[in-house]
Amino acid sequence: MQLSSLMDRFNEPETLKMAKLGRKLKAKGIDITDLSLGEPDFDTPQHIKDAAKKAIDDNYSHYTPVAGYTDLREAICTKLFRDNGLRYATDEIVVSTGAKQCIANLVLATVDQGDEVIIPTPYWVTYSEIVRLAGGTVKFLNTDFDSGWKVKPEQLEAAITPKTKLFMFSSPCNPTGAIYSHDELSALVAVFKKHPDVIIMSDEIYEHINYGGKHESIAAFPDMKERVVVINGLSKGFAMTGWRLGYLAGPKEIAKACDKLQGQFTSATSSITQRAAIAALLGDLKPSLSMVETFRQRRDLIMRLIAEIPGIKCHTPDGAFYIFPNVESFLNKKTPAGKLINNTNDLSMYLLNEAHVSTVSGLAFGQPKCIRLSFATSNEKIETAMKKIKKALEALSG
Repeated sequence: MQLSSLMDRFNEPETLKMAKLGRKLKAKGIDITDLSLGEPDFDTPQHIKDAAKKAIDDNYSHYTPVAGYTDLREAICTKLFRDNGLRYATDEIVVSTGAKQCIANLVLATVDQGDEVIIPTPYWVTYSEIVRLAGGTVKFLNTDFDSGWKVKPEQLEAAITPKTKLFMFSSPCNPTGAIYSHDELSALVAVFKKHPDVIIMSDEIYEHINYGGKHESIAAFPDMKERVVVINGLSKGFAMTGWRLGYLAGPKEIAKACDKLQGQFTSATSSITQRAAIAALLGDLKPSLSMVETFRQRRDLIMRLIAEIPGIKCHTPDGAFYIFPNVESFLNKKTPAGKLINNTNDLSMYLLNEAHVSTVSGLAFGQPKCIRLSFATSNEKIETAMKKIKKALEALSG
């Protein structure tokens, strides 16, 4: 059977691939400790579930506008002004089936064949693949451990060309947990102002999972809102991964184009989820704040445990629920079975098959010296996983 050549443009997300491999081993009766997926292990707060139950009883079971119910988009506008100081109209908001669809909508609506898209590394695995799917050219902008995994303004200036169409980044960042400060964003804004045709995608899905202070959005800087597209959603901050709701806020022309695209792909997201989303955005944030405090404690635990493993360097993340340790010292070593660890893909597979801990190779995120570990799981599982990882790494030789 001959498949479309489109299928050769992009790869399966490595995060989903590792989760799939972990499930296969679990099905064989092997006890896998999963640190691969970015999914809170909390249940959705009760007031949000109650809103969904009421929506069912009130017969919200019909098609909705493609971009989402008007009162939901009003709630998103309220949230963006309340939390970020950003004023949007409802026709500048598009609600989608997860933030991933929002990103796909944006890229497909703006990127043509041959357009350059700048993506600082490390980056979330899906950014580059969606650009390739759209026919765009990915231009990676490599950051490093010493910079805290953040792009510098002089790097950005050097990377922009007349072909640059889009800049894609996240803050807080997946996979590093790095957060751009006000001053760091201001320095990038100064560069972008020299290049008014470049669109900026600001992925803020981890906005609420911030251990350092108030979230800063690049869209809030003077003269930037008209060219920034903010991506956000409910999965991370409200423990609603399975509900599948993300939203995009941006210039009216882009929002209209995303609405048009989505109308052909999926139409609107679930009507019940949309009603629950209003309760999430406008309701009590105490459950989310409590969840973040638990993540903070888990972060401190996993950082203490990883510090006990010689040869690993790791920044303490300011946001999200991942650590991104540099494991370069374990590459080019041999497993007890004599197999050479050539790269972090090999290392992640070794940890999965021998230590029975699921992680994600940094190669998936554009950083070949690191692996990603999620601490969105219990203290017990974190302690178990880190003991198994430490033992497995100590068994490497050479």
